[in-house]
Amino acid sequence: MMSEKAETRLHVVQIASGARCTKYQILSLKALGLGKIGKRVELTDNDCIRGLIKKVSHLIKVENLNG
Repeated sequence: MMSEKAETRLHVVQIASGARCTKYQILSLKALGLGKIGKRVELTDNDCIRGLIKKVSHLIKVENLNG
């Protein structure tokens, strides 16, 4: 059985425009649920999300909600 582990949550805020970004960076923003400056989303921390965050790290701000 898998142990009960609390999922870590990330709070992601878009702080810059994706206007001059590559197609793949814009798609990564959309996959994160972002698209406009100031938009905020709360996501579960996993490898897939971390990869998307790394791709657009210059456009977003990330905070760990669990401390």
